[in-house]
Amino acid sequence: MFKPVPVAIGLRYLRAKRRNGFISFISLASVLGIALGVIALITTLAVMSGFQREIRDRMLQMAAHATVSAYGEPLLDWQRAVDVAVADKRVSGAAPYVEKEALLSGARNQPAMVRGILPEQERKVSVLAEKMVQGRLEDLTPGSYNIVLGKELALWLGVGVGDHVVLMTSDFRSTPMGALPQLKRFTVSGIFEAGYNEFDKGLAVANLHDMQRVLRMGEGVTGVRLKLHDMDRAWDVARDLALSLGGPYQVSDWTSDNANMFRALKMEKTIMAILLSLIIAMGAFNLVSSQVMLVTDKQADIAILRTLGLTPRGVMQVFVVQGTLIGVIGTVLGVIGGIALTLNLEHILKAIETVLGVQLLPEDVYYITGLPTDLQSSDVIAIAAVALVMAFLATIYPAWRAARTAPAEALRYE
Repeated sequence: MFKPVPVAIGLRYLRAKRRNGFISFISLASVLGIALGVIALITTLAVMSGFQREIRDRMLQMAAHATVSAYGEPLLDWQRAVDVAVADKRVSGAAPYVEKEALLSGARNQPAMVRGILPEQERKVSVLAEKMVQGRLEDLTPGSYNIVLGKELALWLGVGVGDHVVLMTSDFRSTPMGALPQLKRFTVSGIFEAGYNEFDKGLAVANLHDMQRVLRMGEGVTGVRLKLHDMDRAWDVARDLALSLGGPYQVSDWTSDNANMFRALKMEKTIMAILLSLIIAMGAFNLVSSQVMLVTDKQADIAILRTLGLTPRGVMQVFVVQGTLIGVIGTVLGVIGGIALTLNLEHILKAIETVLGVQLLPEDVYYITGLPTDLQSSDVIAIAAVALVMAFLATIYPAWRAARTAPAEALRYE
């Protein structure tokens, strides 16, 4: 009894049984359309966010959060850089590295990035030692010229533990026979599997001192790799370290090193959100149809309300309230259903695999065999807001038509 008149009438129309069953069916269809659209959008974005998080986590297990290196020349005072980095409370680990793109030759040839590390310090910045499937990282001792290959890289080269590979770089050395590329034979002492194709197929790891000798870098290194407590602050930490060291240094972090990949993932998620929003738009169009038919069905009621003193604006508010509430119901049902589906998606996938007797994501084909989800509250809020806005916009035209109803014309044949 304390509600404004348009709101009270709109709520009454929503609860009342309609004489025209087709209008009720269209209204129900619009509610279900909005709900299904919201469910599909929440679930899809949660799955895409889950895959993005899984890819990022697997990449950052092997890659540095940030790196500091000298401009175009070896970093000679790397021990000081490591000491300064470790003294920073934001840094959890630091290690020097040497990195060079080279051609590896076994039974077949394959280009790869060869990284020189100190095994005892590598544990501070990556989980490479935990990803070893054959051999040990500690076998990369100075002067042994051992090398550890990614699983896919070893398959492409056609080599295994105990075999030899020849490393050829683009650096040339002068000989009596002319300029020849730098060559060195390494022994495969281990194989790792990171679960990320860029490393499994494109990375080889050797001892830092062995790579310094091969590349004739003396005591210099390519740079220092950093692992942070908060990876989102990688750029700021690396920049502060470079400034504290003094001199010209090159700074990079995991976001800039992989900018193209993360930009592509973000664009893919955005496009998918836009496409799936069309399902919500279809529900909104159904809402327009049901509201237009409701206005036509309620011509006499509108005319009586007008004669009782309700203004055209009040009439418009009646149908805006009624239509918006339909949108709210559909959105609430969609949000609840989307969250419930996302939280139980892994169990549903396993049930489908059990019933059909197939494995939808086989381990021998996909690196990520499960269905990871990352339900982000910001995505849910944005989806709900889009659905509510679409529902509100869908009520404007039918409500405007209702406000233009002439009482005399509507009651002429009553």
